[in-house]
Amino acid sequence: MGTSPAEQDAMRRALALAATPGVPTGPNPRVGCVLLDDAGGTVAEGFHRGAGTPHAEADALARAGHRARGTTAVVTLEPCNHHGRTGPCARALVDAGVRRVVFAQADPNPVAAGGAATLRAAGVEVEAGLLADEARTLNEVWTFAVEHRRPFVTWKLATTLDGRSAAADGTSRWVSSVAARRDTHRLRAQCDVMLVGTTTVEVDDPLLTVRDADDRPLPHQPLRVVMGERDLDPGHRIFAPVPGVDAESLHLRTRDPHAALADLFARDRQHVFLEGGPTLAAAFLRAGLVDEVVAYVAPMFLGAGRSSVGDLGITTIGDAFRPRVTDITVLDAAEGDEPNVRLTLAPTRPSAGPVTPRED
Repeated sequence: MGTSPAEQDAMRRALALAATPGVPTGPNPRVGCVLLDDAGGTVAEGFHRGAGTPHAEADALARAGHRARGTTAVVTLEPCNHHGRTGPCARALVDAGVRRVVFAQADPNPVAAGGAATLRAAGVEVEAGLLADEARTLNEVWTFAVEHRRPFVTWKLATTLDGRSAAADGTSRWVSSVAARRDTHRLRAQCDVMLVGTTTVEVDDPLLTVRDADDRPLPHQPLRVVMGERDLDPGHRIFAPVPGVDAESLHLRTRDPHAALADLFARDRQHVFLEGGPTLAAAFLRAGLVDEVVAYVAPMFLGAGRSSVGDLGITTIGDAFRPRVTDITVLDAAEGDEPNVRLTLAPTRPSAGPVTPRED
């Protein structure tokens, strides 16, 4: 059947709508929809604005009203086929009299999938796969979480040139530059969980919030999570409410990375920002549960002190953990700072296997 140039342009527009700034990156996918008439003109547009709001198709149909009959719906994700907080979009498109549906990415969620079959059964023309790779990239983390049944894990570390995260006396403020710390907050804001271990809480007492360039906490915060079986003083800052801010916290009483991610996935969390110490980082690496590495490298040497990562069980150079570099960025230096380098890396193979770490 194929797709027309107008449909291809509409899909690019739908992807742009789905990526509208301010739309949450989870727990629902970001989706855009464009309704076209027979001449390829736009009848209406819509996009999903987050959990509990109308889906992109419903948004576009509502804007089109009776003009939706006979149109082609161009959607970035296969229309859903289930009753959740809202009704099934496949049924809404049929009821509105839409003649044809072109979608990019097939829905990987077994609960919501099947919309294409429902549409075809109702006599609607369906074309799948237009700009599918672009659509998957738009919802990379959501797609990963649905397909793997666990959150995507980004491990962030700040290190010196000789691989130290703290000096011999334990001091670590500041290994990274001001620009690196601001960039870290930008990445934190893209996640829905920030995870540390109990030792990090006891030693550093982090507040673990996301702040803007003026050091003000954002109104909505990722879930602040500490992982480990050790009892912690409830007076630690991670457990304290932040005035005027939605900042929840959670203590996961486990040392098993698999169990921690299973618990978080059950809570509808999809992207973990791992900021714990070297032992917790090593546990996730050895368990094969790190999906992205973001390393801020400062131009300094310490010669001794805490390593940026703990024992990985590697005894020979041939077994070294060798993630693939996907980006290298030099962060501009603020006054009094040296520039830091941000390395973004993707693991190329699973690590040594599951382990239960010591308290970190």
